[in-house]
Amino acid sequence: MTPLVFIDGDQGTTGLQVRQWLAGRNDLRLLQLPSEHRKSAAHRADALNDCDVALLCLPDDAAREAVALVRRPGVRVIDASSAHRTTPGWVYGMPELEPASAERIATAERVSNPGCYPTGALALLKPLIDEGLVPADYPLVIHAVSGYSGRGRAGLDDHEGAGAANALPFQVYGLGLNHKHVPEIQQHAGLAHAPVFVPAYGHYRQGIVLTMALHLRLLPAGVTAARLHAALQTRYAGQAFIEVQPLAEDVDALRLDPQALNGSNQLRLAVFAQERTGQVLLAAVFDNLGKGAAGAAVQNLALMLGLAAGPRLEPVVLAA
Repeated sequence: MTPLVFIDGDQGTTGLQVRQWLAGRNDLRLLQLPSEHRKSAAHRADALNDCDVALLCLPDDAAREAVALVRRPGVRVIDASSAHRTTPGWVYGMPELEPASAERIATAERVSNPGCYPTGALALLKPLIDEGLVPADYPLVIHAVSGYSGRGRAGLDDHEGAGAANALPFQVYGLGLNHKHVPEIQQHAGLAHAPVFVPAYGHYRQGIVLTMALHLRLLPAGVTAARLHAALQTRYAGQAFIEVQPLAEDVDALRLDPQALNGSNQLRLAVFAQERTGQVLLAAVFDNLGKGAAGAAVQNLALMLGLAAGPRLEPVVLAA
């Protein structure tokens, strides 16, 4: 039977994007609640237990409540919130993180989608730490700028609503250095200490540039920018959604556009170096609503259901 998928929270920024990404398929069906029942716990509970896969696009507390409503054995869950990203028993939903990650996701009952910022940070860090090129206790500082859709509905209201003329062009936040993504990055990268994470929002809708600086003098002897780059290339060879840019020579003329991969599930990684100072910059560019959210959720859904891209999706609307 064609699998039935329920998106709980399909009116939020991630949920709406997931629906768009699922449009054009006929290898699964989408279960939808009438608008008047979307906030009804009883109707949501019915939908959560009638589906084959529940995809949660909800705030953290609401996601935990939704999981508690799942009673029927066999219902599989993908949680796009940050509620379960470090929770034992949940499979971390980044298929490219480790060689066995995709297989674990494919057979999992509970999958936690990665955060947008951690997706870029982990894609850069995990191969380098695994290979011993970056020590687990390296004093990392991570900078990232996202489009305002990363704030969800509040960001859209501020920048696209009635008061958009007063929206800030740029704002740095998380200044207490306790952003909720920090434990996720530390745990799944295998870091000995929490990294310093400095996130920001720009006055554009979506897209992320994330960077981390390394000093070669603090890395193991013999580690060079070329070796760091080669480790990334080796890890992601053959991966459909992660690309590693070639090492560039005239990097002063280059620019990173956070919107370059918008509308896609692609993640672009790069290594830049300054030989004179022994400094290296690791960078990731991707869509916070693509590989950083909805695209990753759909990628995990396809793995769990053994599906590939297909044509039209047929919605199923529950009766009152």
